[in-house]
Parts: sequence; C-alpha cells; structure tokens
Amino acid sequence: MAFGRFGRLGAGPIPDGRPPPPDPTQHLIEALHEPLLVVDGYHITHANAAARALLGEHIVGDYVRLAIRHPAAAAIISGDEEGPVALTGLGGHDRMWELSAGTIRKGQRLLRLTDRSAQRAAERMRVDFVANASHELRTPLAALIGFIETLEEANGPQDASTRLRFLSIMDGEARRMQRLIDDLMSLSRIEADRYSAPKDRIDIALVLHDVVQELGQTRRDGTRLQCEIDNEIMATGDRGQVHQMFHNVLSNAFKYGREGTPIHVTLRRAGSRALLTVRDEGDGIAPQHLPRLTERFYRADPGRSRAIGGTGLGLSIVKHIVERHRGRLDIASTLGTGTTVRIELPLIP
Repeated sequence: MAFGRFGRLGAGPIPDGRPPPPDPTQHLIEALHEPLLVVDGYHITHANAAARALLGEHIVGDYVRLAIRHPAAAAIISGDEEGPVALTGLGGHDRMWELSAGTIRKGQRLLRLTDRSAQRAAERMRVDFVANASHELRTPLAALIGFIETLEEANGPQDASTRLRFLSIMDGEARRMQRLIDDLMSLSRIEADRYSAPKDRIDIALVLHDVVQELGQTRRDGTRLQCEIDNEIMATGDRGQVHQMFHNVLSNAFKYGREGTPIHVTLRRAGSRALLTVRDEGDGIAPQHLPRLTERFYRADPGRSRAIGGTGLGLSIVKHIVERHRGRLDIASTLGTGTTVRIELPLIP
C-alpha cells in the first residue's frame, strides 16, 4: 500500500472499492475549537477548522514556517521550545494569540493557538484607566498646590478680593476631585455587583419623578424639562442605581443641550419593557465618537466637558447600571440637531 509523507496517497476508495477509513487524528482535532496543527517535521499534516479559518484553507501540506509567519514563533516551530509565546498581530493588528507545542511522537508535534485578545484588551483598559484617573486627579491637585503656595508667600496677594477669588478657584478644583472620586467609587461598586441581578421591586416612574423634581429645584434652568411619564412602571431593580442612572442621563442633557432649549423626557411601557427617551437640542456628537461614549474618561469634546464639570465617567456608569439591570442602552446623535439617549429596562411580568 502506497503512503506519502503526509499519509495515504489519493482521496479515492482503497483497492477493494471501499471508501477510505476516517482519519482519527483529524476527527480528534476537529472536536476542539482552538486552532490546532499537527506537524510532521516542518510540514503540516492536519489542521482543524479553527486553524484553517485563521491561517487559510490551503495550509495542510504547507511548510509550517509559511503558515505561521511570525518571528516569535521560530523557536516553537523549530522544536527548541514548547512555549507558550505571544504572537501579537496574527490574524489582525488588535489580536494576540499564544502558541504552544507538545510532542506526539518523534518528529511529530501538536501546535496549539490560544486566543488571548480579550485578556490583552482588558489589560490595556486597566492600564489606560489607571493612567487616565491619575491624570484627572493630578490636574486639580496641581492647581490647588499652586494657589496654596501663592497664598502662603509673604508677598502674595494682600487684598481680600484676590484672596477670595483664589479660594473660590481652589474650592472648585477640590469639588471637581470630590466628584471624580465619588464617580470612581460608584463605578467600582457597580462593577462589583455586575453579575448579581437586582431583586427589589421598584416603581421606576416614581424614581424618575424624584430625579426630575430634584433637578428642577437645584438647577436654575430646571424648567427646560418637558416630561411625559406613565404611571406605575414596576421593575426589578436597585433603586439607588436607577436614580443615579436617570440623574446622569438628564444631567448630560442639561450640560450639552443649548441653553434655553427644552429637554424632552418620556418614560412609557413598550410591551414587556420600559422605554426611557431623553432628547436634547444641542450641538450633537460626530458619528465617530458615538461607539466610544461609554468608555471611561472618553470625551468627544474634552475641553468643554472639563469646563462644565464633567468627570468623563457618567455614561460609563450608566452603561454598567443598564447591563446589571439586563437592559439596553442606545445613543443617537445628529450634528447641529441634538442627542437622544434611549434606555430599555425589563418590566415585572
């Protein structure tokens, strides 16, 4: 019986007319979802569907160095190491795979590729978060220290009006830090509870009424709110978090809507869900910014956001609260027209 380097030659029936028996190695690796390659010497004899999808349908029979063209893979492919080693950029610039190897028998090895892209993205988010939080805290701290040193100097400002102006700026910077720390703590608590579904029975219409009344009393332009709220909309939720979610969304509408224009707020039943819609008549947001608005510290207009006291965490907190309540968040915007935020929450059957 004739055999080539990669197994039985030909794909047709064997001499007695029967079809060739199934390849047990191929059956085995196809049962696994990670990309797997069986290599005999330096040639690929078997590849499962995941490996072919990643590296190409043509790779069986190819030289393995041509299939995995990555400098970090050389030591694994040559058999000098078993790994694992990270292959950054394989299959896309934002992807990272981990290559490891094991010996099947002399001359034959199994190469395994494990997708570590999600872990890499999570680590990058963690590093960015720490860097952004440090930057956001450093800015007001630097202002506070500078003004304190100026006031302490013997030849510092002597007139009362200048000192009061300095103290007013210091108070603003301190409160900015306080808001940031409060938001960071809120985000941390919400993330800690993300897999624990709320269990309290609450009337979200009453919660929204409370937020509307609070903003109407504390903001000099509170009369901009135009509300249509259904009665007794019962849901399972965390009252404090739902209050914070409504407050953040409505506060954003005040901040970014044009002064004097109305803010349209509706809360109604829509089948088995409650639908909150908040629409402002502001400058709107460019399309490229919309997918990133719920990222921590992401700002479409950093200068304006800081000027009006934003921490860059408001919509990130909203997103996490919506997710914990098994809801849905959607943000749509048109430049020059305004922004609409829609939140869907499941109702109690």
